[in-house]
Amino acid sequence: MSGGVTPDMPRRGRHRDGFPESALEKRGLKIQTGAPVTGAVAAGEAVAVATGDGTVRFFRDERAPSVTRAHDGAVLCLAADADHVLTGGDDGRFLRISPDGQIEEIAEFGSRWVDCVAAGHGQRACSSGRFVHVWRKGATSAASLEHVSTVGGIAFDAKGRRLAAAHYGGATVWTRGERRWKPSKLVWKGSHGAVSFSPDGKYLVTSMQENALHGWRLRDKGHMAMEGYPAKIKSFAWAGDTPHLVTSGADEAICWPFDGKDGPMGRTPLCVAHGGKRLATCVQSLSEENAVFAGFQDGAVLLAELDEARESIVVRGSTGAEVTAIATTRSLSHILVGDAKGGVLWAALRTGDAHARNV
Repeated sequence: MSGGVTPDMPRRGRHRDGFPESALEKRGLKIQTGAPVTGAVAAGEAVAVATGDGTVRFFRDERAPSVTRAHDGAVLCLAADADHVLTGGDDGRFLRISPDGQIEEIAEFGSRWVDCVAAGHGQRACSSGRFVHVWRKGATSAASLEHVSTVGGIAFDAKGRRLAAAHYGGATVWTRGERRWKPSKLVWKGSHGAVSFSPDGKYLVTSMQENALHGWRLRDKGHMAMEGYPAKIKSFAWAGDTPHLVTSGADEAICWPFDGKDGPMGRTPLCVAHGGKRLATCVQSLSEENAVFAGFQDGAVLLAELDEARESIVVRGSTGAEVTAIATTRSLSHILVGDAKGGVLWAALRTGDAHARNV
């Protein structure tokens, strides 16, 4: 990676019981939140973390995190909205939260959970049951978009002109018009969960209830199946210049190439950040670098370039708690790792020279 990595950091060598503690861990802040970490996302120069007890924390610089009790129950979903975050909970509330703890209730759905949230170009959306509700910029009321079953994931494209919703039997891509949203259905049997547009907007990918991903080339609805995983894919992210779709669900990060007119069809993925016998449960890109973070069942986090010939770097050692969230600040100054036992690691990625990546 550009910027350089200091040579004193552990590489692929493993202790019998897992990866050793890293220098980054030793200098970082470690806290126990008391509830499983359900998500983390960059919000301006902060990273927001959600937990299963309804709390949202904002981590900034070397200060102690701000703590906001937002939901009466678990925070089910989290998305960045400028320097704020959007959250949905099993208390039926859709909220916007500021770094200083100010809470705006956008909508309330009673006993119906808010399952997914998303933001794009001033627009805000959430799903509850079969419906996706979308608030355009400056609007006080929402458009309600109905689907054939409970929505498993929602996402705006990079321009905010399209909104995808995954559900049983495939996905629906809604295109914003002058007065209403126009649907286009993408069909594939099975239950579809998390959904994402490729950075160039040419492809749509969903995770499935089975150990697989499914994708569509949007110009002609051409299919692509990414199968053969030993476990369900809990996490995926876009990384690198190609770009690659980096996924969990195996004992390393599986990276599918999406360049060219056919994307990954008929091609072999890159495999980096090998975790031994442990499965990757969370992945995140290192933006502006051709590199990815991969978190594992045993709590370890590795940093790897999109190059199978290069060795991984240990970011966090094996703690025994499954990694559920990884996020960096926009400037890449800090990283946050959260796990299923409520543990959070917050640490600087740079020390000394402001241009040296020291993990």
